[in-house]
Amino acid sequence: MSLENTISDAIKTAMREKDKTALDALRAVKSQIQLLKTEARGTEVSAEQEIAIVQRMIKQRKDSYQQFSEQNRNDLAEVELAQMKIIEKFLPEQLSPEQLQKEIEKIIADVQATSMKDIGKVMGVASKHLAGKADGKTISEMVKKILS
Repeated sequence: MSLENTISDAIKTAMREKDKTALDALRAVKSQIQLLKTEARGTEVSAEQEIAIVQRMIKQRKDSYQQFSEQNRNDLAEVELAQMKIIEKFLPEQLSPEQLQKEIEKIIADVQATSMKDIGKVMGVASKHLAGKADGKTISEMVKKILS
């Protein structure tokens, strides 16, 4: 079942349960997927593209949460945090720091990277290989830590 179908089912459940926060978050994700399909003009949307949308929406919620918290707007911050937790359920299971380090070390060995000059090669492979399993910032920090 595609992510879009899974989200549609979750929207129906949220409607039945009258969960406005979940409904708003899920409708936003479905809207972004529909927008991507429209832009793709008939070509099929891949699972990686769907995961990228979910990751982007989580990042947006995280950024909004931080801004609202800094401005002491806890009412709005709580809504962003709740929506972020709902959207996170649709990502594949995230790697632990130890698992992430092992995966990146394996990628570094595969591309034969030896210094920070090779960070571009490592990040290109790591971003594709670990898509949805860890966010880009975490991957980047780990690669820098290992290569330095």
